[in-house]
Amino acid sequence: MSEEILPDPQGEKPDPQGEKIAKVLARAGLCSRREAERWIKMGRVAVGGQTVTTPAVRVTNVAEVTVDGKPLPETEETRLWRYHKPTGLMTTHKDPEGRPTVFDRLPPELPRVISVGRLDLNSEGLLLLTNDGELARTLELPERGWTRRYRIRVHGTVDEAALRRLRKGLKIGDIRYGAIQARLEKVQGSNAWLQAGLEEGKNREIRRVMEHLGLQVTRLIRTSYGPFQLGNLERGQVSESPRRTLREQLGRKNWRSLSKKRKGKG
Repeated sequence: MSEEILPDPQGEKPDPQGEKIAKVLARAGLCSRREAERWIKMGRVAVGGQTVTTPAVRVTNVAEVTVDGKPLPETEETRLWRYHKPTGLMTTHKDPEGRPTVFDRLPPELPRVISVGRLDLNSEGLLLLTNDGELARTLELPERGWTRRYRIRVHGTVDEAALRRLRKGLKIGDIRYGAIQARLEKVQGSNAWLQAGLEEGKNREIRRVMEHLGLQVTRLIRTSYGPFQLGNLERGQVSESPRRTLREQLGRKNWRSLSKKRKGKG
């Protein structure tokens, strides 16, 4: 698919580098890149009054971008929050079945945020939130090598040898799962608590893998996402991570790249 660079509405010469329109929307904190691509296909996005029809379009930093006829919000500094997600909430901005979402329950003083990855309806624990869609994408990338750690309560008899074999990964049906570091923590009657860590979590991965081992997951708590810990954060509580911590964890190069674009060069 060829890329098109839309000129500045004021007639200035476009920046040949430009930036993909979906990335611009994500940087504004409106949505993820994937969601932005859906909005574009729905005809909700325009540049200089011209409806964009493909996410391959690139825009310059001075192009007039609107969503549903409204200009993008003013750019804010990149921020990240830890949130203790309770069970019973969907990690989506709008649920077609009308179920409550994480974003319905956040404190009103928070700006518009998106999640870094997801936790399903019945999962709980640490969920990272950010006002910067590009940061969310950066933190989700498997090559970052960040481990997601969980405590898991299961019903059934745990085979510790089977848990050790998960370190080599496994295939269930047509889906290949990567290495999972799992160990038995304690047994309580017919239930047990496990600890597990994985670097690339597929949809409902832990539940499916445990089911494959003959175990029913009755509670699933994410305790950390890379260097960010749930700690003693109360259920439903939100805590902002210091910018210094985020800068240190991303590394100078990545942080400078994000900060530069948040200042209007994207």
